[in-house]
Amino acid sequence: MASTFFVEVVTPERVVYREEVNMIIARAVDGDIGILANHSPLITALKIGLLRLKKGDRFSHIAISGGGFMEVTSEKVTILADAAEKPGEIDVERARAAKERAERRLAAQREDIDYYRAEMSLRRATTRLEALEKEKVGV
Repeated sequence: MASTFFVEVVTPERVVYREEVNMIIARAVDGDIGILANHSPLITALKIGLLRLKKGDRFSHIAISGGGFMEVTSEKVTILADAAEKPGEIDVERARAAKERAERRLAAQREDIDYYRAEMSLRRATTRLEALEKEKVGV
């Protein structure tokens, strides 16, 4: 029985990741989900969150900074994401500035602020920063 499987992470612009892995942990709309080789077929919606890909004894991280879908078949796992970034592609200062702007908007308590949009901006920025931090420590 194979202990690895093929995964592909795709956005409308490009293929972000394409490799064999041992495990995936993704943020589905109803909670985190783990996928191992020989998983039952599945389609699920994904939320903004960290995608963890285990290869050997090391995890790699991809920031899913837009929603998406994950399809699990007997041959592979395909993740179609609105936006996804590897840690090396993330602009740290831009992510920190976006996080600070979103936090200020959420704290403002004004009627003219779109709180849903600010919350989504905060989640995207936090996910990007989390991907950078986790990649640093290899967790």
